[in-house]
Amino acid sequence: MERRLLSFIIASTAFFMFYLSLRLMFAPPMPPQEVKPPEAAAEQLVDQDPPAEKSESEADPAMADATAPLRPKQAEWFTLGSMKSDSGFHLLVTLNSRGGGVERVELTERDERGRFRYRRVDVRHGYLGYLAAEPAIDREGAVVKVVGPGTPAEEAGLRVDDVIVSIAGQPIAARDDIDRVLEPTRPGDTVAIEIVRAGSGEATTVQATLSEHPLDLVRLSRDGGADEVLGNLSPLSCLMTLSQVNRKGILPDRRSISGSVDPMDLMWTASRAAGEAGDEAQGELVKFELELSEAEMQSMGGKPARLVRTYRLVPKSYDVEMSIQIDNLAQEPQDLAYRLEGANGITLEGWWYSNKISPHWSGGAAARDVVCRTAASGHRLLSGFNLLKRAKKEIQDPNETIFAADSSQDERQLKYIGVDAQYFAVAYVPTPDSTDFTNFRRASAGLAADANLIPRHQERAVNVTYFLDSVIASVPAGGSMRQDLRLFAGPKQPELLADHGLDDLIYYGWFSWFAQVLAGLLHALYGVGNYAIAIILLTVIVRACMFPLSRKAAINAQKMQELAPEIKKINEQYKDDMEGKLKAQRELQQRVGFNPLAGCLPMFLQLPIFIGLYRALSVDIELRQAAVSNATHWASNLAGPDMLLEWGSWLWEYLSGRGTGWLGPYFNILPVIVVVLFLVQQKMFMPPATDEQTAMTQKMMNIMTLMMGLFFFRVPAGLCIYFITSSLWGICERVMVKKTLPTTPHFSTAVLQGTAGPVDKPQSIVDRIRNQVTKPEPPIERPNKRRRPPKNKA
Repeated sequence: MERRLLSFIIASTAFFMFYLSLRLMFAPPMPPQEVKPPEAAAEQLVDQDPPAEKSESEADPAMADATAPLRPKQAEWFTLGSMKSDSGFHLLVTLNSRGGGVERVELTERDERGRFRYRRVDVRHGYLGYLAAEPAIDREGAVVKVVGPGTPAEEAGLRVDDVIVSIAGQPIAARDDIDRVLEPTRPGDTVAIEIVRAGSGEATTVQATLSEHPLDLVRLSRDGGADEVLGNLSPLSCLMTLSQVNRKGILPDRRSISGSVDPMDLMWTASRAAGEAGDEAQGELVKFELELSEAEMQSMGGKPARLVRTYRLVPKSYDVEMSIQIDNLAQEPQDLAYRLEGANGITLEGWWYSNKISPHWSGGAAARDVVCRTAASGHRLLSGFNLLKRAKKEIQDPNETIFAADSSQDERQLKYIGVDAQYFAVAYVPTPDSTDFTNFRRASAGLAADANLIPRHQERAVNVTYFLDSVIASVPAGGSMRQDLRLFAGPKQPELLADHGLDDLIYYGWFSWFAQVLAGLLHALYGVGNYAIAIILLTVIVRACMFPLSRKAAINAQKMQELAPEIKKINEQYKDDMEGKLKAQRELQQRVGFNPLAGCLPMFLQLPIFIGLYRALSVDIELRQAAVSNATHWASNLAGPDMLLEWGSWLWEYLSGRGTGWLGPYFNILPVIVVVLFLVQQKMFMPPATDEQTAMTQKMMNIMTLMMGLFFFRVPAGLCIYFITSSLWGICERVMVKKTLPTTPHFSTAVLQGTAGPVDKPQSIVDRIRNQVTKPEPPIERPNKRRRPPKNKA
């Protein structure tokens, strides 16, 4: 009996262990239990009223299950805004129905001359417009998928689904071919475009007049051109998915709920409508809807639901008003939450030469960083460098948490969150009737890139983004949850940022007060109509104010040159006695009133000016795109290198690579002029070498000046103009001071002897010293022993 009982226990234990093994292998793991924020935040999202105008299939879940939702088979593109100069829009936004996200945002605001206020500074060729072209299936060519209002393509008569066969006689097979063919062109050029009309198949040729290239603030990484780097991905921006359905949620290393369909990959049904109440002044509205069936929601652990989101662009603003809504189509309540991704693919202009200022001592700022502000932590900058390091190290959880579901209420009280570039930003901000977000339970920053593929020395160009998880709301049957917010996509102008609560995005770093004063002075001097001339005038004003100190430094340098022979003699006399040499040199300097440190004072006083001007050029957007002359493309951006000649196509990668090269892809002439003037100044200002050690020191200074030219080769053209003007002023000042040096007793006798009074012949300091040091002593009469005193004859 005992043996049977023992056998039964062993068999039962074995069966139980086998059952547990099968469960672990095949049963889906239970997600961790979410910590729900206070119910008040969740209730703000829930609309107890049922959605308006339900169809019969939506009202009856059983019928919805029987008939799968009808969705578009192919993606559709929609635009908001215009490129027309008289449209009143500052943006041209391109939306994609695949995922219902943002594909492209272009800044189309015009200045008083009718030109783009913000254009691409790294592109000089003509622009046809964004066409989202795809290769044709049944013929050679590229199919046009979108034509933006006011673009050269629209004015030339191009339509959606037209097939571009050739441009300017060169064949087109893909979207990259369009940029390649247009590269030799310039704005204002007219090109012939051979197309095949959609539907009719008729071949025709249209003439398009190209425009400047507006700044594409948000774009796909594959459309980034030469500035883009390997490893960056091209997802759409502002995508939405479900982050929680009842007890099932998104795992830390995933973008969607495991084992289910992802709304970010599905085709949404899109429609266009006017603003509220048909008011055209409110701007056009694009609406995306996605109905998830019983079977699709069941894989997430839920019942049928519908996702709805809208985009509306208000004229004369940089805001895209957005709304997010989830309708519960089931006959029972559901616990639902959504995930909203942020923008990515922000402009990379100048990432290989610019240095964005970071408020942190370590980590540095990349070309694109995630910025946010909460009531608890204030403004934060999450560096792209640090996000890349984390993604390489923490594979299971690559995203950096900003706040979590168990964070305090102040930590989850979000003021804004976005991606920050040097002169532009794209961020989520609350609606005008609110000051913060309280309906998000989690926020994290991460990469839109493959961290392992980002090349070395190009880490600054990594693509970053973020996501927000809403609170988990209990949505009743027939009810909905909704969130309204704004997407700011625009320049970092102080007044504009202040209106959106984004003041902290402008950061000057050290000498911030001085940088702001210099920027204000430059804006005032811009009354002459050119920022290059304003920088020259600023330099003249600064050097003129420092003239008394500079004159003393010039006189001091002249004394040093005249004292060089005497210093050389002292060095020879005290060759093996360092202490005696220094003592003799000090005595000589005190005797003639020479201070070797006096010449350094003007340099130290110019240091804040140099750093402040550099900070102003790196932050102030008004100096971006300011040209030396509108008559030439050279030095068309004072905040970047002058880019006289492109040599990256034939020079070694080690020298001309973007980020990987010492010099960059362009030859810049202004830094060369700066180095030449520095060498001339050293030749004029340094005294002659008095020994081998001094000669070696001077040679090392010349070599260091040349090395400094390498490091300064990619500095902003505006800073080079400052250096050139300051150096020319210093050379002229030295020549003028040398000619006006006093040759009176005040400079010679009074300096050397502390006396005054006329002298017959003016003498230099060296002559006076030589007379004092080498003047022969008067002879001392000694008695002559051989000479006898005369005898007294008396």
